[in-house]
Amino acid sequence: MASIEKTIDVEVPVRTAYNQWTQFEEFPRFMESVKEVRQLDARRLHWRAEVAGKEVDWVAEITHQEPDERIAWRSTSGAHNAGSVSFAALNPYECRLTLRLEYEPEGAVEATGSALGLVALRVANDLAHFKGFIETRGEETGKWRGEIHGEQVKPARASSLKQSTRS
Repeated sequence: MASIEKTIDVEVPVRTAYNQWTQFEEFPRFMESVKEVRQLDARRLHWRAEVAGKEVDWVAEITHQEPDERIAWRSTSGAHNAGSVSFAALNPYECRLTLRLEYEPEGAVEATGSALGLVALRVANDLAHFKGFIETRGEETGKWRGEIHGEQVKPARASSLKQSTRS
């Protein structure tokens, strides 16, 4: 099992960064290898990506989601991975994202790429692209303010559903 931890400071309020991160179907706009993310329900996502030159797909479930603080996930099929992204306000206009990822390289090509630090470089680049994306926009493309604790999904309050793209 390989693991990566990367941190980046983003010049938007923590709420804006968090809200954007809940828009999983937008990930291909700033994650280079991600081709598609489809929201299956409040907890499950179907991912399609290119890894080491081949297309892979998997289903991930959100295991923990707390607005403006943390989102955690794990794969339930396909490529084994798990991780979390944490959000911390640095001041009213800037926040810090910390992404932790655990994954199991599949095959010699992925194992070699992991050993050479290529996955860590990809994660750092994706975070930099997220930073550029949200700082350029200055606002999120949508939001989901509900909570997830294991199997329990607590929907967002009615006032925060106006821009929600999740069920």
